[in-house]
Amino acid sequence: MAFRAVHAEWGTVFAHLPDLGCGQAWEAVWKVKPRASITCVECRHPMYAKTSRAGMRFFAHAPHAPDCEIAREGESEAHHLLKLELAWTARDAGAHAELEVRASDGSWRADVLASAPDGSWHIALEAQLSPITDTDVAARTERMRQHGVAACWFSDRPRPPWLGTVPSVRVAREQDGGPLRVAEGLVRFDGRSWRRVRATVLPDFLRWVFHGQAVPHSVKSLYTYEDGLRSLPTVWTHPKYIAAEETHLADEERRRLAYEAQAAIRKRRLDARKAVVREGNAASRARALRKALKAEEAAEGMSASSALREKAARRRGVRRAIAYLSREHGLTATVGWSVADPCWAGGVPLVDGEGVPVAVFNPARRLLRGQAYLLLAGMLLLFGDELALKHFNRYAYGAPKRPKDQRTEVVRLDFCACEAPELVAKIEGREFPAQPSDNFGAAAALYLAQCQVCGGAYKLPWRRAVPTGEPDGPAAVG
Repeated sequence: MAFRAVHAEWGTVFAHLPDLGCGQAWEAVWKVKPRASITCVECRHPMYAKTSRAGMRFFAHAPHAPDCEIAREGESEAHHLLKLELAWTARDAGAHAELEVRASDGSWRADVLASAPDGSWHIALEAQLSPITDTDVAARTERMRQHGVAACWFSDRPRPPWLGTVPSVRVAREQDGGPLRVAEGLVRFDGRSWRRVRATVLPDFLRWVFHGQAVPHSVKSLYTYEDGLRSLPTVWTHPKYIAAEETHLADEERRRLAYEAQAAIRKRRLDARKAVVREGNAASRARALRKALKAEEAAEGMSASSALREKAARRRGVRRAIAYLSREHGLTATVGWSVADPCWAGGVPLVDGEGVPVAVFNPARRLLRGQAYLLLAGMLLLFGDELALKHFNRYAYGAPKRPKDQRTEVVRLDFCACEAPELVAKIEGREFPAQPSDNFGAAAALYLAQCQVCGGAYKLPWRRAVPTGEPDGPAAVG
């Protein structure tokens, strides 16, 4: 099915034109005897004039036609009708339009080639109703561009997936008939985003395209979704809207740079204030630490301090915290002598061999004030569980007016790694002393031992520590 052919005397004839483009009537080639001498523009095989059931006029190959591109094309009637309407509309818009124009080297063929009367521009109007990939439609457009021919693709399908990949629009007709309208692909910029241009008839659109009032554009800013339509990467719009988008983007960039500059100034000012505060805090904490060291030296060796120190060492989790410091931080620590000093906020100070505080275990948030606030704000604080840490962080330093540098950690020891573990085994609800062993005892096969130093489970062999002659096992209980 073709709309263009070559007559032996009249030259190129067009089936869709009333005068065939040469001043002759359709009846001069249709159902005449002898048959009109018409040949295909591609293969030069004889053709004859035909009409479809809907009254559409076209040229068809005579029998035994060679492998011609036009003959094997198999285009639908809807596709031909759209090509015809594009050609008619292009002519109404003031352009010269030809159907099925092939490139000189045969690399492409335009459905409709619209040209300026003076030949200053050429635009291929492509009707695409059948499925096609983005790669193919882009390749065909590029081949035309290399020959100086622009392209605009048209489809009346509801959601062509390739729409917007190349310069293209979706056309539709009103339910009550009327001319084709551009339903998707023609947009305008409202100063902030792109919006669809409504109710644009196809003749107006082509007139804008031919006169440079509608040009393809790759959008760079937000595309406003309307009526479920997609955001297309390539659209048609007026050049003034492209300039408006550029102005908008330039304004946005200036505002962004101004905001970042102001933010940088605010950050520098804040960092400067924090540096001053931190410098003052460091001096205050150094003074608080010197006072704590003096309190430690004063309390060392005193009988009253010794009793308080031994009592603090027996608190739940203290030995576990000491083991945690050794395992996780490589620090050998003991309970400090000045455990009763208010600078520790009710917590247990853990000091190294030289008496220097390295951590505080379980400080009380209600006692965190004065010298304790300054001292503990720069130290490692250990807590027995997550709840104690959460409670401390929430109430002690919930909204500090000065930056704090202390570290808070929860003592976690899943299994015992102590060099001298103190074991206890819970057997049938009662606790019994246990000791490491070369082999698992009878009770170790049924029960677990726990280290009282670190609180972790003891994984190595152990046995109950019982008087000589007493059997080792559950049977001995009671």
